[in-house]
Amino acid sequence: MITTSFEPVPAVPTPRLAVLGAGSWGTTFAQVLADSGAQVTLWARREEVAREIRETHRNRAYLGDHELPDALRATSSIDEALADADALIIAVPAQSLRETLGTWPTLPAVPVLSLTKGIERGTDRRITELLTEAGGADRSLTGVLSGPNLSREILERRPCGSVIACPDAALAARVASWITAPYLRVYTSTDVVGVEIAGAVKNVIAIAVGAATGLGHGHNTTASLITRGLAEITRLGEALGGRRETFAGLAGMGDLVATCSSPLSRNHRLGLALGRGLDVAAAAAEVGQTAEGVATARAVAEIAERLGVDMPITRAVVEVVDHGAQIDDVTAALLARSVRPE
Repeated sequence: MITTSFEPVPAVPTPRLAVLGAGSWGTTFAQVLADSGAQVTLWARREEVAREIRETHRNRAYLGDHELPDALRATSSIDEALADADALIIAVPAQSLRETLGTWPTLPAVPVLSLTKGIERGTDRRITELLTEAGGADRSLTGVLSGPNLSREILERRPCGSVIACPDAALAARVASWITAPYLRVYTSTDVVGVEIAGAVKNVIAIAVGAATGLGHGHNTTASLITRGLAEITRLGEALGGRRETFAGLAGMGDLVATCSSPLSRNHRLGLALGRGLDVAAAAAEVGQTAEGVATARAVAEIAERLGVDMPITRAVVEVVDHGAQIDDVTAALLARSVRPE
């Protein structure tokens, strides 16, 4: 009689993940992680938001009457959120992140994944740079997620893809293994700079495209702006060390098309309002939530100027949102170009 013995396969521990930021995208991504089987704690700045999530499984201020998974925990205590977390997911708006980090303890030495798409105004810091400089995150453990991620569609569990970029492939694969929700397909990359720049600058281009639509221009105009906008993003990303192929993928073209085309995009809606004749303050009030492209535009333009990168659409958006220029200057930036090879 032959007997065979097998070593037991060790169980993979359930990851304990803290999502820091309970706005629409942070709460939606917390749902993704809960649907993936992780133990998720969502940190909200305001206790009333955390209490509502705990008691009613809803975040009405951002997500209306959508019911969140019962397993999703919520707290307004940053110490509670950080305790025993295997990884942190950051979903705080770019322009308030430094101030928020100043109220937190130093981030623990665990993987930190940024969901924030923007560049800090005044310092021109990318979010991963800000997390390491102001938050104490370990640079070797800090990555970014980006792609065509309209939060309302993901909240409704509609299929989409995203890219996780980390300093090394093994870490990216490890973080990606925690995201197994059937409606979100995750790809990995080591191009942190490229993925981060693509995610930040596409918001600026989306304002331009929305403005063109608000002015009554057609698909030819918007397709031209999207295409030339991708060229701007690629030039800047490569100048900062990003890889060209990143900008042709989900984090580049994919995210740009979604953000520039969908009425679910805050930056697109803000551009639409500008095109209809509203000023920046009124347009922002109409959108009602943070449109990162407004503050990011000047930071992008400053980086481009420092590196000698030509970004005419971005410059036109800066003139409109910062200096009160006429909104039709956005399309003029595309059309009033000298003859040159594409």
